[in-house]
Amino acid sequence: AGRTTTAQLSGGTISITNVGVFGIDAGTPILHPGEKAILALGAVRRMPWEYRDGIALRQVLTLSLSFDHRLVDGAEASAFLADVGAVLADPGMVLTMV
Repeated sequence: AGRTTTAQLSGGTISITNVGVFGIDAGTPILHPGEKAILALGAVRRMPWEYRDGIALRQVLTLSLSFDHRLVDGAEASAFLADVGAVLADPGMVLTMV
């Protein structure tokens, strides 16, 4: 029926949500009990962006990360978010992260 139950959402460490489907760029999703973090993906928008020493129209999306600061340090969360962004920008680089 296209419905996810609360039981199906339990037991995870991190989850991903798509707030961009509602046409917004960022959000602050609430963590499900037991989760450490939730990554929100915003709307994909064509925007002027620095690209190859110039400005070009690029597809850009905003990433938001909510996390339990009792369990995750802000520096680690920021590094994780930067790594996700880098992989989305250049998927082949994930091979260098192993």
